Amino acid sequence: MNHYPVSIAPMMDWTDKHCRYFYRLFSKNVQLYTEMITTKAILRGDKNRLLDFNANENPLVLQLGGSDPKEMAECALIAQDWGYDEVNINVGCPSDRVLSGSFGACLMKEPDLVAQCVETMIEKCDIPVTVKHRIGIDDMESYDQLSDFVNLISQKGCQHFIVHARKAWLTGLSPKENRTIPPLNYPWVYQLKKDFSQLKFTINGGVEHCGDIAAHLDQVDGVMLGRAIYHNPFLLEQIEREIFDNKECSLDRELILKEYMTYISDQCKLGVPIRSMTRHILGLYHGEANAKLFRRLLSGKVVELGHLNDWLDFKKNSSTEIKSF
Repeated sequence: MNHYPVSIAPMMDWTDKHCRYFYRLFSKNVQLYTEMITTKAILRGDKNRLLDFNANENPLVLQLGGSDPKEMAECALIAQDWGYDEVNINVGCPSDRVLSGSFGACLMKEPDLVAQCVETMIEKCDIPVTVKHRIGIDDMESYDQLSDFVNLISQKGCQHFIVHARKAWLTGLSPKENRTIPPLNYPWVYQLKKDFSQLKFTINGGVEHCGDIAAHLDQVDGVMLGRAIYHNPFLLEQIEREIFDNKECSLDRELILKEYMTYISDQCKLGVPIRSMTRHILGLYHGEANAKLFRRLLSGKVVELGHLNDWLDFKKNSSTEIKSF
């Protein structure tokens, strides 16, 4: 099984194929995940729209939402045939939509069913099957319950667990609150690695800096970041240099923007709305002078490639006025 020490979390409505293409311009080494896609959507919907991706996005993981072992196995095989490197089961999302579909974090209460899904998927496909889960939900209060969950599922062939180091409260907290209010418990994830040293563990939750990544990698096999990257994508450049030790990485924001503009132009010719691509780059100048100006440029009623060309002229010569304003 290939292993990638840094990965970008699957984020609903965010990590679509345009977002992932953008991230890949910064780093060739991080592992990317799709948004969660339900098994029923894949089996009954437009597979090309749901599953197509640019070859540059690999290594790429398809995250599945579902709980029917037969459907999960069918989708795992589809993922393999479509060219995905890995398939991941969502056992961590606490949203109402996920709960009503009997998948996501609520599956932590049904470890036997998760184990059955893993077993049927591994029998059906040759790519790795992994599980992303929480350290517990609701009244799951003990480390032993978490350990038993991992033990049972690993016996069915899962070798890699991505662990969000927070509990999820399925009642009383919104999905947004579930990302921040339950306290982080990194020691439990570290203990999983000690107790199951033969397995791979990636830690997720609250990671915002390269220093955080390096500290976690002393304890576990991988680190997953989510919103920290979405709001500050240039952090990927630092990760490429410092974590992957890529000394030749010398990117600047304008270079990335030019490359992405070529992609935008090509996609627009295929009928893709420009805003569905530019929305992912609002954080490109996070922490930089004129960051607010850049966001305003892309948040107007009309967004065109010409606005980005104006921005590049402005960055090249700061005395230049942005025509779009």
